[in-house]
Parts: sequence; structure tokens; C-alpha cells
Amino acid sequence: MESRIAIVTGGTSGIGKEIARGLARAGLLVGIVCRNELRAAATVEELTRDVPGARVETFLADLSVQMDVRRVAASLTERFERLDVLVNNAGVHLLRAKVSADGHDRMIATNHLGPFLLTNLLTGLLEKGAPSRVVVVASEAHRHSDRLDAERMAEPGAYGPAGSLRVYGRSKLLNILFAQELARRMEGSGVTVNAMCPGVVATSLSRDVRGSERIGGLLSHTPVMRTPAQGARMALRLALDEEFEGRSGGFHSSTPGAGMLPTVGALKDPELRRVVWERSARLVGLPAL
Repeated sequence: MESRIAIVTGGTSGIGKEIARGLARAGLLVGIVCRNELRAAATVEELTRDVPGARVETFLADLSVQMDVRRVAASLTERFERLDVLVNNAGVHLLRAKVSADGHDRMIATNHLGPFLLTNLLTGLLEKGAPSRVVVVASEAHRHSDRLDAERMAEPGAYGPAGSLRVYGRSKLLNILFAQELARRMEGSGVTVNAMCPGVVATSLSRDVRGSERIGGLLSHTPVMRTPAQGARMALRLALDEEFEGRSGGFHSSTPGAGMLPTVGALKDPELRRVVWERSARLVGLPAL
């Protein structure tokens, strides 16, 4: 049987590396999209050493840069005839506002616009691999989003640590809205799409936030803080388990007690999903259909 193929963005550290490791253990050929060539080489060496028979390839791109996203999508399309799994994992939490190469807030560009563009450019490969799956790594932090104005959602602006939490939350809300709308648009194609929250995980995501290492150290001694391997479990289930075959459009949280919290109103608004999709498409230069 021909090898199944998975792509993982941000797969050289933290949750992403553990997702890549789990997919390699399941026998998939894993392509990792990442920014740093040295870390890419080190990850390939580690995974091929730790997982017998692992096949891991790397593709360099900064997801905040649309030209990079288009270039890596072209490379993936040239390299592979189809995709079985796409995991949109790469993300950043910046302490202070930065502007992307395309003039957008860099957190929104990296966490939402980059994955939005990449996934759209790879839908043809996903359809050829159907039944195939898209997994979007979101977060319960979507509950901390500021008010979502689709027209201004990617505008750069000044903010410090407190504001950064709101913008990060906005990016995670956009992740879930994107997954919901993509699931709707892919109905009948054999491509399923789900978003997930890995829980509170000890990674370098918030390394720029003052006090995060100390807080993480304290939480690491409690059931609240999870290792990257634990954080990767839900993503791997969504990517591989039979129980999720054909299930699409969900948000699956690994945060203890999250199921008891009310759904954020924005996630129950199909019109908002449509508007966010159309605005995202315009921002990345895709047809707003």
C-alpha cells in the first residue's frame, strides 16, 4: 500500500514535534513546515533516530509571510501527489505588537492568515487523498478574544502584555471559525476539518511573556500543566483515530472542565464565519467565494 502523507506546520518543537513523532510512528511520511533550517535538520535527526523507519522531510517557510506560504505550497504540490493529513499547528504569542511583511498584525498573520492561505492552496491535494483530515490547533484562549471586527481583524496596532492576550485570543477564535467554515465548504469532498485545544502545555509559545516560565514551573507540578506529548494526543486522535472518521466541524478541547463552559457566541454565528472567510481571502489574495 502506498504511504500515507502528513504535513505538520511548526513541527520542530513542542506540540508540533510530538504530533510529527506520533504520525511517523503511525507509519505516515511526515513533511514538517518550519522556519529554521538548523532546527529542521535536528528534528529530522531526532525523529529518524527515535522512530524506527520514520520518514521525515522538511520545508522552510515563515507562515507570517504570504510569499513564503505560496512558495512552500508550490513545493509541497510538486513533491506530493496527495495529502492524507494536514495539521495547522504553528503559532506565536508575541508580547508586543509587530507588523508582518505584508502589513498585518504579525500574530494574526502567523496564527490565522498563513494557515488559511496554506490550507486553501493544498485543498486539491487533500481532495486527492480523501478520505483525508485537516486538524487546526486552536485554544481555549479564544475565550479571551477582544471584540471580533472582521474588517479590522488583521490591522496592526500597539499593545503590551495584556493586549497581547486579547489579540492571541482573537487569532485562536479565528482558527476555530476557519475550521468550522472550511468543514462546511468541504462537505461531500471526503475532507474533514476539526479544531482542537491541547490544554495548558509547557512549550516555548509564551516565552516572551514575563513570568511565564516561573508560572509554568509551578503548574508543571499539577495536573493542569501538560507535556508536549500529552498536548499532542487530541491532534493525533483527530488525525488518525477511526472514531473521528467522517466527523467534521468540531472543536475538541483537552482542557479539564472546558466542556462545562458555554460556547462563545461568535462560534454559533454562521454569518460571522462567512464574513471572516471572505475577509481572510481578500487579505491573502484569494477569491472571496
